[in-house]
Formats: sequence, C-alpha cells, structure tokens
Amino acid sequence: MRKEQIRIILVDDHKLVRQSWKMLLENNPRMEVVADCENGSTAIEQAQKLSPDIILVDINMSPDNGFVITEKLVQMMPSLKIIGLSANNQPKYASRMMELGAKGYLTKTSSLEEINHGINEVHEGRFYICNEIKRHLPPSE
Repeated sequence: MRKEQIRIILVDDHKLVRQSWKMLLENNPRMEVVADCENGSTAIEQAQKLSPDIILVDINMSPDNGFVITEKLVQMMPSLKIIGLSANNQPKYASRMMELGAKGYLTKTSSLEEINHGINEVHEGRFYICNEIKRHLPPSE
C-alpha cells in the first residue's frame, strides 16, 4: 500500500534556507512542499488556502517569530500539525513550542534521516523532539 503524500508548508525568512529545505524534503517521494513562506502572515494565508499536513516553522524570524506564528496558527486551525525548526538547540525553545501547540521540534542540524522520521511521526499523530534536544533535557523521573 502506497502511503499518501505528506503536504508541507515551510516558513523561514531566509529564501536560501527555504530552497534548501524544499530540495531536501522533496528527495523523499512521500513529501511535497506545497508552499514556502517568508513570514507569518503569508504562512497563515497559505495554511488556510492549502490545508497542509505539516507546517515547519522557523523560530527566529521577524516581524513575528515562530512562537507567535505557531500560536496564531493553532488558534485558527487546531488540527494543524506544526513542527518548530531552529538553529537553537535549547530545550526551552522546544518546550515553549510544544506549550503553544506544536507537535514536534527539529534543529537545523538534525540529520535528513531524523528530519524525515520526525515529520512522519508527527504526521501519524505522535509528538517528536529531535535527539539533539533530548540530550539536553533533564532526565524524567
């Protein structure tokens, strides 16, 4: 049985980053980048128009950062699956994204294999935090 396409919107204010991610993701035949957005308002517009499966949101953007964008998207479309994406590997960033309703968190240094795995996990309804962040988390009791 062929699994259905995972439709993705990329949100990052750096064009080169978006282009690279699109190329990397689309190496996986299951993934299709349906839009890439340079800011939150475009992302919200595109999300409403395209109803993607996953939205990858960069944290460090302006005028609205990834936290603000995630909060807005979740309020408008609660079923949306958002994955935070950042060069920052601080657990507090991941925790904050999850508090706001994101379903996953990847760092920009995660391996392509892990990125694909994380996207699949979230797509299937699970939460996913990349290994780089997990290493920095205090051990749970």
